[in-house]
Amino acid sequence: MNKQNRFWMRTIILAVLVSAVVYVVYSSLTMDKEKSLDKGDAAPNFALTDLEGMKHVLEDYKGQGVFLNFWGTWCKPCEYEMPYIQNQYEQFEDKGVQVLAVNVNEAEFVVEKFRDRHKLTFPIVIDKNNLVQQNYLIGNLPATYLIDKDGKVVDYTTGSLTEERIKLMMEQIQP
Repeated sequence: MNKQNRFWMRTIILAVLVSAVVYVVYSSLTMDKEKSLDKGDAAPNFALTDLEGMKHVLEDYKGQGVFLNFWGTWCKPCEYEMPYIQNQYEQFEDKGVQVLAVNVNEAEFVVEKFRDRHKLTFPIVIDKNNLVQQNYLIGNLPATYLIDKDGKVVDYTTGSLTEERIKLMMEQIQP
C-alpha cells in the first residue's frame, strides 16, 4: 500500500470514528433520560392476576389511592423497600390507599418464594408479557407511580424508597 492510499484509509477511519462520537453525543442530549407519564395524565388501565388467582383491574380502584410499584426479585433496591411498603400498606389499607406490586415477568414460583420470605400481604401481580411495564414507560427498577382516587397520575419516582418517603407518598394519595 502506497503513502497516498494509507492517507485515504486513515482519513476514512477517522471520519467514521468522528461520526460515531457525534451520533452518541447527539443521541444522549436529545433522548429523554427517564420517560414517565405526566402528572395529571389518566393512569393506563390494566388487568393482571395476582398470585392467588384474583384479577386486579386498575379502574376498579377508583375512589382509592393506588401505590403502583414495579419491581423484580433480582433487584436489590426493590428488595430493600419491600418491608417498608408492607409496613405502610398495613397502616393505609383501611384509609383508602391500596398497593399493587407489579412484578416484571418472572416465574410465579420465584415471586411466591420472595413474597413468603418477606411476609408480603399486599396484592402482587405478574406482568407476564411486559405490556403494563411498556404502557407505564418503566425503565429502571424499582419504579413507583402514585395514582389518585380519580385514576390520575400524581407522581412518579424510580429508585429505592425509605419508609418515611413511602409514608409521605401514601398520605399524598389518601382520599
